Amino acid sequence: MLKNPKLTVVGAGPGDVELFTLKGVKALQSADVVLYDALVNPELLEYAADAELIFVGKRKGCYAYQQEQINDLIISRAKSHGHVVRLKGGDPFIFGRGAEEMEIAAEAGIEAAVVPGISSSLAVPAYQNIPLTKRGSSESFWVITGTTRAHKLSEDVKLAAQSSATVVILMGMSKLAEITACFRESGKNNTPVAIIQNGTTPEERIGVGTIDSIEEVVQELKLTNPSIIVIGEVVRHREQLLNLQNKMAYAS
Repeated sequence: MLKNPKLTVVGAGPGDVELFTLKGVKALQSADVVLYDALVNPELLEYAADAELIFVGKRKGCYAYQQEQINDLIISRAKSHGHVVRLKGGDPFIFGRGAEEMEIAAEAGIEAAVVPGISSSLAVPAYQNIPLTKRGSSESFWVITGTTRAHKLSEDVKLAAQSSATVVILMGMSKLAEITACFRESGKNNTPVAIIQNGTTPEERIGVGTIDSIEEVVQELKLTNPSIIVIGEVVRHREQLLNLQNKMAYAS
């Protein structure tokens, strides 16, 4: 007997499989079809051993499916198979299209639910001992997409550059020169910057500098996407903690 059609949009987290949620595991175990993105750790698919697995992500600018085709797959597979899990990197409501896909499903009469994931905007800096808020350094943080739907730099970057908040920019590597220019215009030339590539995975790499030096750091280390840009005084915590740990190790 065919199950009632259902869509569950699941956040796969930032990359480390141990950061995936128990609720996400249960959703995959009950899935009949899994539509998964490029940034999803493939180990997670082992939880969906009995499901049809369809890659719908983007690699090096090449789309396996356009969004309209993904929407069609969600509807058709839910009606023909039952439970569709849409597995998306990070949290599906943060610069993903999870909300849009749920609306599409609901309009087609398909039950829709979401399982939040740990966002890379929080977890990736944390894995490098960079807190987004810290007493005396930052009272708030911005999470901004570096590239808008029109492939332009978000206007919010200019606003964020004028604040004292920590600024986290996703999908911003291609706009790095424009981003640093915004911060220079606000007199933030010496503000610390960290760029973290492949965060929370064994391939994780980091480059640290300032607004004035970070482009040179990126060139030297050959940092590329997928990377997260963290701008703010909290970046200094990483080195401060490392120095304290080294002192303790030396003293012992």
